[in-house]
Parts: sequence; C-alpha cells; structure tokens
Amino acid sequence: MRAAVLHEIGQDKLEVLDDVEAVGFGPGKVKLRVRATGLCHSDVSAMSGVLPQPAPFIPGHEGAGEVIDVGDGVTGLSQGDRVLVCWLPACGACPSCKRGQTHLCLAGLMNAGTPNFKRPGGDVFGFAGTGTFTEEVVVDAGCAVPIPDDLPYEIAALIGCGVTTGLGAAINTAQVEAGSSVAVIGCGGVGISAVQGARVQGAAQIVAVDPVASRREAALRFGATEAVSPDELADAKQRVTAGEGFDYVFEVVGKSATARTAYETTRRGGTLCVVGAGAMDDFFQVNMFELFFDEKRILPSMYGGGGVLRSYERAIALWRAGRIDLAGLITHRVRLDGINDALDQMRTGEALRTCIEI
Repeated sequence: MRAAVLHEIGQDKLEVLDDVEAVGFGPGKVKLRVRATGLCHSDVSAMSGVLPQPAPFIPGHEGAGEVIDVGDGVTGLSQGDRVLVCWLPACGACPSCKRGQTHLCLAGLMNAGTPNFKRPGGDVFGFAGTGTFTEEVVVDAGCAVPIPDDLPYEIAALIGCGVTTGLGAAINTAQVEAGSSVAVIGCGGVGISAVQGARVQGAAQIVAVDPVASRREAALRFGATEAVSPDELADAKQRVTAGEGFDYVFEVVGKSATARTAYETTRRGGTLCVVGAGAMDDFFQVNMFELFFDEKRILPSMYGGGGVLRSYERAIALWRAGRIDLAGLITHRVRLDGINDALDQMRTGEALRTCIEI
C-alpha cells in the first residue's frame, strides 16, 4: 500500500512509499479506502514539531473515502458506505460528552499514541489517530461519518476539518451577531471558512487580513468586504470602526504575536476568537489591568466549538443551499506523488486548500 511518511520530526519532505500496511483492524474498527484528502496547516505543524505527534508518522486528517470492511460490534456502517474522516470523534461517555461539549472529547486523540500502520522497519503512527495521506487506513468506527451521495469526496474531506473549524468559530464559538464588524487574521482555508461563517451570520463588515495578495483577493470572493495586509490593519481599524476596534476578531494563525495584534484590534467589550493551533512554548500575554478594564472576551475555538456531527450537517446544508462555497476553497489538486509540491504551496501561501487525490 502507498502512503506518504515523515520519518523524523523536523523534516520538511515526505517520502511516498509502497511498503506500508494499515493495521489494527478488529472489533469497533473500520477500514477505509481514502479517495481524497486535504492538506491542513496542522499537518505541517505536526511535521515541524509545533504540534505533538510521535514519529515516524503519516500526516493527513482531513479525508474522505469508502468503507472497505467493518469490525465486530460496529453498527450503522457497511461495506461500500461513503464517509468522511472525523479526527476527533465523541465517545459519548466522558464528562465533556455528557456536558454536551463533544468537541472537547479526548478519547479519539488517545489513539494518536497507538500505531495504526507498519512497515518492514517497524511501526508507523497516523496523525491525530488517523493518517489520510495513504490509500487505506484503519480507524475507530466513530471516525467514519456517513455522507450523502451528492457530496463529492474532495468537499467532504474539507468538511472533516478546515471548513468545520472556521465556520464553527464564527457560528458556534463567537456567535457573530448580524450587523457587526469582524476582522479575520490569517486567510488560508480555515480563515476563509471563518469569513464565510461571519457572512452567513450577517456581519456588516468583514475585513480579511493576510500578507499574501492572492489570499486577500480570494477572501473578497468569499464574502470579505475588504482585504488588507497586516501593515494596513491599523488603518482599517480606524476607517471601519472609527478607531474603536472590531466587534469580533478571529486569530487563525496560531502565534502569540498575531493573537496580541488581534487582542489590540478588538474593541472594549468585544470578542477575540483564537482559532489557530500554536505551540506549547508560545505564550500569549495580557496584563491584569487591561484584562479587567477592557472586558474583552477571549474565546478559544477547538474544532469549531460545537457538536461535530451537527456542524457537519450544517455545513452540508449551507453548501447545498449555495450559502457557502466549498469547491472554491480547492485551489490546487495533486496526486499522492505530488504531496511535497502541495506542502510547498501551503508554506508559501499559494494554496487555500490542496486536494490530494488518492
């Protein structure tokens, strides 16, 4: 079986090998044939060591395909079913799930420490317990979510992470109000999805912020009312909000420096929503006086901040209704052999989302 493998954390290239085997199939598991997968910035962050992940590993967590086989005890799934990959399935029994915060369930992430692939040289892990840069993968049954026949695999893959994360940040976590002002800092696939979420919610002004001109241009197509470079943000704040600051600011980069900029760009009493996944040693600081005096809400948003299955259904409904554009997020397509080209496209900001067709 072919798969793209990172041998050591810190390497910037993947090696496409044909001696990989998906393992771990048994009760409660399903084996999937991956048809399409998106390249998410979290994959790159895991490769560089920003996000913790044991190696060697197969990146990829934003995938879709069909069920090859179903283990004992699995219900609701059959061979041939079309599914998307949910990298953070809810167990239904932990305290987070019982409180209704299923997006905070850690049961699925615990699988990240158990290898689900092997090579002649030893075990190989799948990123976030999945690993979709491969032809086949074995996952818990909860990771395989059935999708309707009219949903293309490449769009389903994006819903599996980036779209759900960005839309949910605006709709679930921040709960953007109609008529409000919004700034989105970082306009890759997740940031553009946050722009679309703010538009769906009825925001009056949506300012997209990104250093890459092509991404700024894309943000305007997806609903931003204007798009500026980081150096132009202060001027946009003055023009759009008379210097007060935006009602909602979304940080979709995952760095303390941009989170601090986002905080300073948020009005008093406004909402800073932190969407980017950053490093454990990168600390965001506010002083105790401004924290008290400005009364700004700081809301982290994990995987869209709501029930994941409901978020999937909502994204599909909005896509069908033409309220959001998901096909337009896919700016590049490659086969598995072109995975390193896709990595370069992401690192330079050339791509919003690259679809890897398996």
